[in-house]
Amino acid sequence: MPEANRKREVGRGERVLPGVWRLRLPLPWPGVPHCNAWALAAGDGIVLVDCGMHEPGSLGHLERALAQVNLNLDLVRLLVCTHAHSDHYGQAATIVERTGCELWMHPNHDHMLAAARDPEAAFDRRIEVARQSGVPETPLRRYAEQRRGQSFGIAGLVEPDRPLLPGVEVRTDLGTWQVYETPGHAPSHVCLYQEERRILISGDHLLGRVSLYYDYGYSPDPAGEFLHSLDLVQELDARLCLAGHGRTFTDVQAHIDANRTLVRQRMNRVEEVVVAEPGLTAFEAIPKVYGGEITPFNANWWLSETLAYLDHLEVTGRVRRIGGSPERWEAAA
Repeated sequence: MPEANRKREVGRGERVLPGVWRLRLPLPWPGVPHCNAWALAAGDGIVLVDCGMHEPGSLGHLERALAQVNLNLDLVRLLVCTHAHSDHYGQAATIVERTGCELWMHPNHDHMLAAARDPEAAFDRRIEVARQSGVPETPLRRYAEQRRGQSFGIAGLVEPDRPLLPGVEVRTDLGTWQVYETPGHAPSHVCLYQEERRILISGDHLLGRVSLYYDYGYSPDPAGEFLHSLDLVQELDARLCLAGHGRTFTDVQAHIDANRTLVRQRMNRVEEVVVAEPGLTAFEAIPKVYGGEITPFNANWWLSETLAYLDHLEVTGRVRRIGGSPERWEAAA
């Protein structure tokens, strides 16, 4: 069914384990129809992990999902965000105001603050990155006309009451969850792990299917960070993963291996393309790397991913950028 004709989802709730509920919340993005928030029993209330994107009617979807599992928003005693992207943090300000709960999130969330405080400047920055990467002016101008002024998906800015860093414990009826820094997908990304039950709340670090995305431009080597985070999570030996999108899964190691393999394959392909055709822009490399046509849907996704691989290859001394506008790339001498 074409995405334009696909019926939008509504909020849904389901019990995963005693004291753990999945709250499936709709998203407006083609190819990414929903995200997951997680409710964890905690005394006379719940800890809410992630909260969905803010848009018209979004709070109603969250309340509907909670009601389906006999919960409600007033039971939220603590909001924990795995990272500062709109589909995980977007409704935080509304929930904090409504419930009076605390918000815990990693302190390295400038990638969200910059865009939320000045959306136009953030959008202009994205356009300039695309221009420097070789995106032609005509499609770039069309993209800017279509996207400028669109909602950012965040109800309002609310700073965390506590930085979500290693050593911080999230206490629930299932036991204590430990915090692990897992940057790569986003600089602010963390996972939560319950050691006795070997349950991982993975945010967008591991998903039900391999889907790579890097919030490009806020750290020197996001792809390298992601690979290191895979190593860290592998050491935990989780047996159940509660992901930010898609269903729960138990073959955690297989998902780690699949992510690692795809990153290596694509990174090696980027290097092969640059070595074979020195002087390519990142945009020119994309169809040669992914073997598909660039479309309005995949252009930003593939460009961010390709730039992340080029940065990692540069950091590790395998390619180098050629100055100028747009930037071009060649094998390192």
